[in-house]
Amino acid sequence: MKIVITGGHHSSALPVIQELKKQQPDIQLVWIGHKYSMLGDKNPTLEYREITASGIPFYVLQAGKVYRTFSIVRLLKVPFGFIQAFFLLLKIKPDKILSFGGYLAVPVVVAGWLLGIPSATHEQTVVVGYANKVIALFAKKIMLSWPSSAKFFNKKKVVFTGLPLRTEIYSRNSHEFDTDNSLPTIYITAGKTGSVKINKAVKEALSELLSVANVIHQCGDHSEYKDFDILTIEYSKIDQKVPGNYFLRKFVMSDAVGEAYAKANVVVSRSGAHTTAELLALEKPCVLIPIPWVSHNEQFENAKVLKEAGLATILEEKELTPQNLVDTLKTVLRELTSIHLHDATLKDTINPNAASVIAKTILAL
Repeated sequence: MKIVITGGHHSSALPVIQELKKQQPDIQLVWIGHKYSMLGDKNPTLEYREITASGIPFYVLQAGKVYRTFSIVRLLKVPFGFIQAFFLLLKIKPDKILSFGGYLAVPVVVAGWLLGIPSATHEQTVVVGYANKVIALFAKKIMLSWPSSAKFFNKKKVVFTGLPLRTEIYSRNSHEFDTDNSLPTIYITAGKTGSVKINKAVKEALSELLSVANVIHQCGDHSEYKDFDILTIEYSKIDQKVPGNYFLRKFVMSDAVGEAYAKANVVVSRSGAHTTAELLALEKPCVLIPIPWVSHNEQFENAKVLKEAGLATILEEKELTPQNLVDTLKTVLRELTSIHLHDATLKDTINPNAASVIAKTILAL
């Protein structure tokens, strides 16, 4: 059996890939995705690095997305994406398509439908995105992370699976972030691409942060902004008498993410579906900075769930300054002993067998 996997959430796909190989060892998997996160970027995405590292063939799709701001190049990419997806599927000849949402998956699923290739899609968020609403019209099965999302879809197609989380978040096999002090640790991350705005705030606040804590910082690897180089230079200027250790990484890879979470007393992050689910599963105190332009204000809604659960402080991007970041983190660090999950039943939404259920669903399609 050959399955094409596609979509904008490769973090969901990785544990499912492991399960598919376990349940059907002779399975052939092919990935259709983005090699670069933004136009003009010369550094491959974490998606590309991790998928190719797992030995899965990777086909690049130049799909377009309907943006709020007009661009003739973006507009032309929409029909081109459908044509390219159609001919890619003719070349690959898959038996099934597994989608993890996002605009990139739309042309693949629709082209597959035209070619008679059955598909299933997985929705990661509470508030359903435009892409999966379109994909759901053509998919045979719609797998949900949250029961409350069922109202958006045809009930006959819906399967509740939960959100597949990386098993690595629970492990502590590495020693990449060992420190030589007893200070608390802050883990700053902003998804697989990093955040230029968060990185700028951290740069200006770095000296003060390192006076009170160790910092693990995943900054991303965008070739245009060169945040890693800028932050490296900034750290070299800081008085080495500051007590905190600074661990700057372009990416925190799967083999080290469990250690980063385990050592973190507080996590600073965006509030995408996977990040918030991981923070909930680990009951981690956090400062969440939602992306304001995401459709349906999805990230703010995710952040509100963790705030109401007692784990999160929300720092809106419009209020993000170096000093606000420092002040917020100092407050959280002072109040750590009083931060805990208020509603333990929330963790019931984290299904430890989600990846297995998704794998079984697509294999049975």
